[in-house]
Amino acid sequence: MKSLLLTAGLFALSFATFGQCEEGETSVLFEITTDNWGYEIYWELTPAGEACGGSETVAWGGNYSVGCNGSNAGGGYGNNTTINEGPWCLTNGETYTILSRDSYGDGGAGFTVNIASFPMFEFQATSSSETFFFEVNTPPEVDGELHEIHTPSTVYIGAIAISGEVKNLGSTTIQSMNVNYSIDGETMGSTTLSGLNIAPFTSHEYSHPANWYPSSVGDYELALWVTNINESWFDSVPSNDMASKAISVIQSIPDITPSYYSNGNTFSYDVIVNSSDQVMKPMDIDFQLNGDLWVINLGTENSGGSTVRVGNPGTENQTDLWQQDASAAHFMSLPSGIAMGNEDSFATCPSVYDANHDGGEPFTGPSLWSNDPDVYAQPSGGNGSHLDMLHESPLSLGIAFESGNSYWVYDSFNNDIANYNFSNDHGPGNSDHGDGEILRYQGMGLDEINTNIACHLEFDSERRWLYFVDGGNQRILRLDVTTGSIGGNPNWGPHEGLALYKKVVGFTWEEVVVSGLVEPAGIDVVGSSMVVTDHSNGDVIFYDISSMPAVEVGRLETGEPGIMGVVMGPQGRIWYCNKDLNKVVRVEPSNVVMAVDAIQGEVEPLVVYPNPARDVITVAGNIGEVVIFDINGKIVLRYFGSEINVSELSSGTYFIEKGSKKAAFVKE
Repeated sequence: MKSLLLTAGLFALSFATFGQCEEGETSVLFEITTDNWGYEIYWELTPAGEACGGSETVAWGGNYSVGCNGSNAGGGYGNNTTINEGPWCLTNGETYTILSRDSYGDGGAGFTVNIASFPMFEFQATSSSETFFFEVNTPPEVDGELHEIHTPSTVYIGAIAISGEVKNLGSTTIQSMNVNYSIDGETMGSTTLSGLNIAPFTSHEYSHPANWYPSSVGDYELALWVTNINESWFDSVPSNDMASKAISVIQSIPDITPSYYSNGNTFSYDVIVNSSDQVMKPMDIDFQLNGDLWVINLGTENSGGSTVRVGNPGTENQTDLWQQDASAAHFMSLPSGIAMGNEDSFATCPSVYDANHDGGEPFTGPSLWSNDPDVYAQPSGGNGSHLDMLHESPLSLGIAFESGNSYWVYDSFNNDIANYNFSNDHGPGNSDHGDGEILRYQGMGLDEINTNIACHLEFDSERRWLYFVDGGNQRILRLDVTTGSIGGNPNWGPHEGLALYKKVVGFTWEEVVVSGLVEPAGIDVVGSSMVVTDHSNGDVIFYDISSMPAVEVGRLETGEPGIMGVVMGPQGRIWYCNKDLNKVVRVEPSNVVMAVDAIQGEVEPLVVYPNPARDVITVAGNIGEVVIFDINGKIVLRYFGSEINVSELSSGTYFIEKGSKKAAFVKE
């Protein structure tokens, strides 16, 4: 093996290029990326088991003054740069280590190990001292890995998209392949993807053309696998061709909004959590798909915000957990909104001007967090526990989840709507933002009331419209996210290196509501119904959005000004937070009326009680056949009689039909 011997006085940052490697050796080259503090980085390449600074060290790079002990000193690599180091001729089949050091303790160096010109290994440093291992071997000719399943682990029942990611770990470009999936071992779909161009050690994301339609809620095992790469059934490493994932299918949120404006209905206002549960100035609420309720507290500029996570909300088994990140003053300063993702993360947006609080230029924007309480708000060895943060939206007043790591933000500093895609998060407490993508939608004349009142957003994933509050203009707008094209550079920012930062031009937007609102703040959409809160008077207003402009169909007068975030939660109930009164409330109607029944209008109502029910329901009227359907229209029970045992049904909303009469009830 050819190597370089180091001396204490060696300060070179790169090494001479070797010529042809000898037999039994392969050329290895590093691509090293730095964060905003490149001078903190030092590394060594050693045989496995060799200590930092040892006599067998092959090479080193970065700031020699930092050295093996992680001392703090100037010099070394530049900030936000990529450096090529090597190549070195290393012994085939041998294991080597990269010993990474960082003087601050938050990592920041990224290492791509190129073996025979193929980027075979990637490592990201995240702390002061780390060791990364790699073995010197050239890649096989054909190796397609089912790298990741993108279908979320929890999904609403209905048409479920099956999506995944294939990574080419071979030396040959993948031009075609078969992608397949099964549910609980039964193959459900297989198709050929052709016209591909997946270069070695790059990935390809795909959606299977055949959706999955589960017959009922419950837990399933989803498996995806790849076959017939480049029209050959040979794969050098068949063990990585398949991946599996547990999928939980849950009931969709039913639209019971007519329950809140039907004549004769009464309501109970159940306080779920309040100041005794550390709910203080709540700005927004959202539900995790597992049923947990999250509350975002405003806090102060210097302390940052906090969250309260409520398990089994509104039940006798309710729990609550208050958490605040140690670096919330920067990453969660004066949060105005929270949006839960569909996997294991959530995002928040700040209404602060500058998260650095130093009187300089504004530098802040939305942050991405883990929803795991053992990760979120726990020490990471770096900058708090945040997973990612992008800094192009000061004074942001609302945030909505779209998919993956993509979120929408109401930016009141720039008076526009911004789409933030964090892409791959950098891990807890780190600082690599280089893959972030931001698109700005401008020219809608947006204006906030003030930065103390939210302008929330809600994304309709089925129809691909983004609905949002434009508080200063006392209106609700919507944006068709399928329209528009990439334009030029925005006239403000960016303040960091990004993969994409552009304007979108030629997009479609519409006014949804232009009258009847004083201080609109919160918003949610389910089906053809929209609910908006009015901070000024505490009203919760309901709209039919099946046509434009929307039609106000009802109004719930709580009589308590200060309402901010609102959500149609499990079983379609209305939940809201009141910033002034430090509480979260669930509104329970005396009778449940489904939107589908209200639209039909001519359907004769059926009286069912108790509603909600746990064991037995009674159907009023003469004895006859009763048919019960789930929310997807599937018959789950037929019974002749007036008292029906529903204890075996899963929790959720059901339709019940007897002759020409119909109703809905909720099984607890």
